[in-house]
Amino acid sequence: MALKIIFMGTPEFAVPILDSINKSKHNILSVYTQPPKKRDRGLKLRISPIHEYSKATKLAVRHPDNFNSKEEIKKITELNPDVVVVAAYGKILPEKLLKIKDLRFINVHASLLPKWRGAAPIQRAIMNLDKETGISIMKIEPKLDSGPVMMQSKIRIPEGTNSNILSSIMSKLGSEMIIKSLDLIEKKKEEFIPQEEKDATYAKKISKLETKINWNETAKKIVAKINALYPNPGTWFEIDGLRIKPIKVREVEINGKPGSIINNDFTIACSENSVQILELQKEGKQPMKSEEFLKGNKLKIGCLII
Repeated sequence: MALKIIFMGTPEFAVPILDSINKSKHNILSVYTQPPKKRDRGLKLRISPIHEYSKATKLAVRHPDNFNSKEEIKKITELNPDVVVVAAYGKILPEKLLKIKDLRFINVHASLLPKWRGAAPIQRAIMNLDKETGISIMKIEPKLDSGPVMMQSKIRIPEGTNSNILSSIMSKLGSEMIIKSLDLIEKKKEEFIPQEEKDATYAKKISKLETKINWNETAKKIVAKINALYPNPGTWFEIDGLRIKPIKVREVEINGKPGSIINNDFTIACSENSVQILELQKEGKQPMKSEEFLKGNKLKIGCLII
């Protein structure tokens, strides 16, 4: 018998997972996502990618500010779902919601739990220079990402990949795994294995302070950070008061004083080796190749940037 499902998710990562369920035999009762937010210069309200998908496919969608009201708990209870599937919803579900009788909450998490519990597992894996990552399908419990794991699948992290590319790869993997998981639940063949608490690490949310490049780090670490935080929130540095967001870079085996321009190819020295800027974006402008930038911005070799 097909399962009755409520889906909770927000960013683009969650869309293929919702789409996979929507095209399966299982029945989506409602979709929950974060409320519209003001973005860009015009500060217009923009709905989430999951909200956009739900509207386009005529799925019922709700975007409550929180689940602390009796009204929201009542609505979910009245829908009488078998399973709530969560994928990058972006909010911690309250314990009273998780305690609804006979209701399962499962999460599609973008790491090999117990490693990288928390808000930014894809970014932290790249920044940490991890060689592999994966998807975990887990039971949601009150403690953050600590529930027992039903299913995992590993993938290698391609060298030089950014979070945008890796997120897309992992989302596709998650969209395949969630169907297998729901089919096991439907047949009552699911098994959940407790996590090893001693092995837990945490992928805390990316802070604004982390986005500024510190040239006293190694080139390898800086390249990893630039890739990890692309496209959002992005990393940055300043030249003559102009904020620059590097988009595409590479490590080169040249050394110099950290933070100094060391050649005419827009190469900046780090504590070990250097980073060559290949593509960038000036504040408020469109992305461009470094060659285009250098036509109108002459860099002095030896000058320090911040």
